[in-house]
Amino acid sequence: MTKSMLSATSRDFFRLVEAAAFANPFSSIRDDFDRMIAGIDLKAPVKADDLLKIVEERVSRELAIVRKKAADLGAYPREDEPLVRLAELFVVFHRYAAQLDELIELQGRAGEKPLPVRFAREVLHDLTNAGFDRERALRYFAIFYQLRRAYYFISREVMGNSPAMNRLRCEIWTNVFTLRSAWYDQYLFNRMEDFSTLLLGSTGVGKSSVAAAIGRSGFIPFKEKESAFAESFSVAFVAANLTQFPDALVESELFGHVRGAFTGALQERSGLFARCSRHGAVFLDEIGDIPLTLQAKLLTVLQDRQFMPVGGNSALRFDGRVIAATNRPLDELRAKGSFRDDFYYRLCSHVIRMPSLRERLDEAPEELEGLLAVILSRMIGDAPAEMISEVGGVLARDLPPDYHWPGNVRELEQATRRILLTGTYQGERRIGDLVGAEEARTAGLKVLAGQGLSSDELLSAYCSLLYEELGSYEEVARRTKLDRRTVKKYLTMVSR
Repeated sequence: MTKSMLSATSRDFFRLVEAAAFANPFSSIRDDFDRMIAGIDLKAPVKADDLLKIVEERVSRELAIVRKKAADLGAYPREDEPLVRLAELFVVFHRYAAQLDELIELQGRAGEKPLPVRFAREVLHDLTNAGFDRERALRYFAIFYQLRRAYYFISREVMGNSPAMNRLRCEIWTNVFTLRSAWYDQYLFNRMEDFSTLLLGSTGVGKSSVAAAIGRSGFIPFKEKESAFAESFSVAFVAANLTQFPDALVESELFGHVRGAFTGALQERSGLFARCSRHGAVFLDEIGDIPLTLQAKLLTVLQDRQFMPVGGNSALRFDGRVIAATNRPLDELRAKGSFRDDFYYRLCSHVIRMPSLRERLDEAPEELEGLLAVILSRMIGDAPAEMISEVGGVLARDLPPDYHWPGNVRELEQATRRILLTGTYQGERRIGDLVGAEEARTAGLKVLAGQGLSSDELLSAYCSLLYEELGSYEEVARRTKLDRRTVKKYLTMVSR
């Protein structure tokens, strides 16, 4: 039997659909592809929802034309069949995108228990009716859900319109689906646990938000019998700041412990790795601060996918992804021998460098207003324009135009709160910003000498100022080169 063949015009159209399907949705080129499919000028104003509706209708019409020639996907030649097959997936995905988004919202509010998917039967019917066998239909439904989740979480966790943030969103999408979506679909969708991620950047840039977006965007299979996905994405991401725990308890937090493993271990406890599902990810924050002994044990988890609870004698398996983050200079730590090279190379499948707030504002000064709108809306709901404008006006009045924002977005959040309370924000004044460095140092020391402060009082006041600016014991300890417990002691002195 002679196989059906697409016309040159239809083939070009479906190649355009293919390009759109595989394009990064956070790239400008994806919008261009959608406009070309819809037949809309690249510069013409159009709402995003309206554009997607037109795109779906246009692709559906083209598919209806080719179906008249052959209803069976196998009736097309080898070079045409993948194009028609992808167009069928493209239409079904767009048809249910809004319902998938609603499911994500509902599941986020519902918590740990997976919700029933009431429209699942319709999706699977459309996919099988389009020529996909049951196994493929189930897989593609799960990928549809993953695509919408990834877009949802990346959009909400990584905000800002500067070129740096646009690049970051594109990079996170690539982290979830790899560079070639076709390879992800065929070979990698259920093997991403082998791809660790390392987030680098100074404090306050949003590393934990990026980690959460990645961790909640993994592939979760659909269980047809239960008419629900295998788990809720709310349990797919577990995190720990490794500097929050005393050294003696870090291993227990990560690996768990058996009863009687150490003094105070009155019952068995599951660690971070045991609580993470095979569809999820573990986030290890402040990875640059952990000792070499713990690095070796984490290396075993990454290499062998196994870990041992403290005091236990049976290894447990870990099947999730690992996301790590640090604001420490890992190159320097590796050169000093305080961060293992083999551990680094197991972590760095993908290294994402987070832009600072200063970089973002240098590229797009208007980004500050957008960030203030987000921060205020999180505090009070829909923030009125006059409140956003007033907070921005105080920052423009009180800070120099090139203010360095050492605490990044976290500092901006605290600055916003201080302005709401006091109507002013002076920022972190560096001595060199006020007068010459040597003159300022001398003047500052003379002022302090006149106060008659003891060394404890001096350190207590300094730690208090740093904590107000940086927001964590760990950052204050790093800046002062004190240990965390000492910092906490000096901060307690201030509160008395």
